Amino acid sequence: MKKRLTSSRYITGFDGLRSLAVIAVILYHLLPSHMKGGFLGVPVFFVVSGYLITDLLLQEWKQNGTISVKQFYIRRMKRLYPALIAMLVASSAYITLFQRNLLNNLRGNVISSLFYVNNWWQIDHGLSYFDRFAAESPFTHIWSLAVETQNYLIWPLIFLILMKVVKKRGKIFLGIMGVSLLSAIWMAILFTPGQDPTRVYYGTDTRIFSIWLGAGLAFIWPSTRLKQEIPAQAKKVLNIVGVFSLLVMILSFVFMHDGTTFLYYGGMFLISIVCMLLVAITAHPGASLNKWLTNPIFSWLGKRSYGIYLYQYPVMIFYEAKVNVAEHILLHTTIEIILILVITELSYRFIERPMRVFPYKESLRTIRSAIEAPWKSRRKISLAATGLVTMVAIIGLVIAPTNQVDAEQEQLQKQIEQSKKETNEAQQTKDSQDAEQIQQIADKYGLTSREETKAQSLEITAFGDSVLLAGANGLKEIFPQMYVDGEIGRQVDGSAALIDQLKEEGKLHDTVLLSLGTNGAFTDEGFNAIMKAIGSKRKVYVINVHLPTRRWQNQVNQDLARMADQYKNITLIDWYDHSLNQDSWFYEDQVHPNDEGMVHYGSFIAKAILQGK
Repeated sequence: MKKRLTSSRYITGFDGLRSLAVIAVILYHLLPSHMKGGFLGVPVFFVVSGYLITDLLLQEWKQNGTISVKQFYIRRMKRLYPALIAMLVASSAYITLFQRNLLNNLRGNVISSLFYVNNWWQIDHGLSYFDRFAAESPFTHIWSLAVETQNYLIWPLIFLILMKVVKKRGKIFLGIMGVSLLSAIWMAILFTPGQDPTRVYYGTDTRIFSIWLGAGLAFIWPSTRLKQEIPAQAKKVLNIVGVFSLLVMILSFVFMHDGTTFLYYGGMFLISIVCMLLVAITAHPGASLNKWLTNPIFSWLGKRSYGIYLYQYPVMIFYEAKVNVAEHILLHTTIEIILILVITELSYRFIERPMRVFPYKESLRTIRSAIEAPWKSRRKISLAATGLVTMVAIIGLVIAPTNQVDAEQEQLQKQIEQSKKETNEAQQTKDSQDAEQIQQIADKYGLTSREETKAQSLEITAFGDSVLLAGANGLKEIFPQMYVDGEIGRQVDGSAALIDQLKEEGKLHDTVLLSLGTNGAFTDEGFNAIMKAIGSKRKVYVINVHLPTRRWQNQVNQDLARMADQYKNITLIDWYDHSLNQDSWFYEDQVHPNDEGMVHYGSFIAKAILQGK
């Protein structure tokens, strides 16, 4: 019989690291313009997890001469599964009752989450982590738990092989570092600049290096062998390295934008190395970092970091579907954070902690005693409430459609697809209209016949996202020589390469219309790269965004206005102000113009362009 570990010590500073990581992740989602690199909290979780898991396995190996793979899996399941199931059941029930537009693909989302393959499910279904508008799902964040758990599945077996075959910890460390480097290189190989990086961001093969860096560290830096009493000079060196690593990590959280190409060409690996150094210094009892990262707030947050991470997305998606958050960002952000923390605390007290010690072998007896308890007893009420919520969730999973769209969504899709099909060479040679047709178009869009006649011969390149595609038919009716290059989910960052491609193909005209910002905030570098690709001699018209249900609306519009002031060849088209409170112009999402809105969209943009001609 295996003995219980006697030498293990709890490293309180790791709660501090988890706290910083989870704060960064949440603020990345809630305040993306202020915490641009908050997504890098995930590598911190990965490195800490890899180190702790492997450190415990090494302690078990030292004490018992082997490890119990079965007990490892049981411990992990007890730690992770109860809160995950609670979140999935509660979210599914909520969707079934109050937000049925999210029923589509619910079954696949939940099943892939339960089996911890959600990252590959999202990749297979073409979902994007970076498309803030279209990728609306309360389960998007489960990708990272899937990556981590897939590692848990194979790591104890790999550990056994390494300890029995390689044996020497130094060689094991070097081997793990080599495999981690290969994973980072594979990320760089699969990454394509200008294209959505979700495949390399989600892939287990391209993200496992962070976990394995932590695991490798444990072989040469085991917590039980680190001494508290060390020379003053050694302590000084450790503290300097620790503070430097902490500072680099925090600066990365604040400034490292997710569209930065550097991230996928080794940047993520280097940041994980920094996290590894930070974990090493925090684990060392002779350094001061563990003490500096230990306080009651970090202790509370750190112990609940799993729950905070788990419940953040459902709270944000459900809340923001009912409230227009764009005009009062700080108020709604505060409310959402409070909701996340309250739900997490309830989960921690009544689900996570109790289920770690729950007598699963006696579960049938426990359930039977709850059934037989008096109706007004807490056990009976809890069982009835749990059963009711579970039943609603199951109904939702049963009736959930797959890849289904409602009539309005179908109409929008057809509108977008029609626009995309016509973005080819043929539209550049489209015949001009006769006088009668010109007058009809002018009347439809509120233009003078002189304006429409001018529009007939004007060559324009329109470049943008799904909003441009939704309104493109109206624009092309006004400007028959317009070339439209639109793509669903397109963002500012990464678009410069596509502009260069249009230039090489001779499709970038002297007048350029830009419609970007729907899918998230952008960096100055990304926009400057677009303007550099366009060049200073072309006239550029930039359309701002109408996104009342998205928190980046005001930030994007402020940044676009600032860029218009910065570049002399930019004219800002204030679609936001023109369409404010005009709900009938949009589909249900309040973003894409419908048939009525397309007329107003085309008219407003056309007048702005023609005034400058």
